[in-house]
Amino acid sequence: MSINYTFDFKIFDGFSEMCFLVKENGTIDRINSAAMDRIKISGGKQESFFDYIELCDRSEAEKRFNKTIIDDTLQEFETRFFMNRNLIDVRLSFVPFSQNSVTTGSKMIFVFARDISVEKQKEMELLRFSNVAENSVNPIQITDLNGKMIYVNKAFINTSGYSKEELIGKNPRVFGSGKSTPKFWDTMWDTISSGKVWVGEVENKRKDGNAFHTQLLVSPILDKDEKVSGYFGIHRDLSEKRIMERQLIHTQKMESIGTLAAGIAHEVGNPLASISALVQVAQRSTDDPFVNEKLSLVKSQITRISKIIRDLVDFSRPSNYELLLTDINEGVKEAVEITKVGTKAKHIAFITQLSEKIPMLPLISDQIQQVFVNILLNAVDAISEKENITKDEKITITSELDEDYVTVTFTDTGKGINEQNLQKIFEPFFTTKKEGKGTGLGLWVSYGIVKSFQGDIQLKSILNVGTTFIIKLPVHPSL
Repeated sequence: MSINYTFDFKIFDGFSEMCFLVKENGTIDRINSAAMDRIKISGGKQESFFDYIELCDRSEAEKRFNKTIIDDTLQEFETRFFMNRNLIDVRLSFVPFSQNSVTTGSKMIFVFARDISVEKQKEMELLRFSNVAENSVNPIQITDLNGKMIYVNKAFINTSGYSKEELIGKNPRVFGSGKSTPKFWDTMWDTISSGKVWVGEVENKRKDGNAFHTQLLVSPILDKDEKVSGYFGIHRDLSEKRIMERQLIHTQKMESIGTLAAGIAHEVGNPLASISALVQVAQRSTDDPFVNEKLSLVKSQITRISKIIRDLVDFSRPSNYELLLTDINEGVKEAVEITKVGTKAKHIAFITQLSEKIPMLPLISDQIQQVFVNILLNAVDAISEKENITKDEKITITSELDEDYVTVTFTDTGKGINEQNLQKIFEPFFTTKKEGKGTGLGLWVSYGIVKSFQGDIQLKSILNVGTTFIIKLPVHPSL
């Protein structure tokens, strides 16, 4: 509906925004004081209104203007407007006017031009922040004063495992591990509530129950009156740092154990040799069946202890073998053939997927094969100890070249390993097998051998699903 044009246009001089009365041919009929001050034209000068609109938008502006005339409806349009040779952002409102004058039949359009430069600048800043936050690799969350989440970015969703809908409106304690004390969180709240930034290390839990460690920085969000209106939190993933710390501690532990093992092997080995000799003398000196039976039992236990000592010595002393170029794939194949001979392996399928791109590596052939056999035998035992063994049990071995490393992966369908035992699996004398079924030194020795080749051995396992050992060996180890 048109606005009735029966009043003096000077009524709009009190407006802070620019107002124009424009004829249907686009020429300016009248303007208010705000428009006159900003674009420096006289109220009576016949200028085209569209000359003040940025060139790329003029066609659309004219289209909206004409639609207002034809349909007698309000039209709004955002563009940039020339003001003192500078372009500013404006929102134009085209409002139809009815003309009560009998002297002319031309239509008039009232144009209200609102300066939205500040709004556009804030909108751009918000857009930039949104793009940075949304695409950041660090998990980001924003909470209100009560600690309820009102924003989370994609990295936060991916890291936590929760969907956006599951997080918005919830308190961050939804994924808390519960390991931090109430005093820890009270200190954080006291700090950020006072307008200060708080930084600390926290452990949270993903939706699947797995832990993730982050360094959390929480910064208060202040409004125009410098009052806290919310909180901005950004997480830095510490998983890699924690892994490196554990590896360093493990390496130091293994070095200490190696030194201890050398001493034990020496101190125990000599007395054991004497005991073994005495047992043999005693066996030759008696015909008593009972005594011979007991002496045989003692001898078998001495043999077991001797094997443990040999493993300790092999781990603790530097190898005297010479490194030779070794075919990893051949080592895998031979290890598989050795393992398949065992009775337990009869009903297990061995699947090898070996890359033909694997280069010859400087290794000690017997030692790397010992590593492969140890892992395969453990895989066979893990499958054999399952409560429900199926006909689909298998061990898959793959080899591939990845940049500067050769990776050999062993995956079984065994019973898996409890999470609390994963960190202990390479420690000496630790075993998940029943008593008397293993010494707990096989994987420990394997770890030492791989490390001596400047490689790495990693473990992944899911209980009742299976276990994967990953061995990485450098193609060009440092001398």
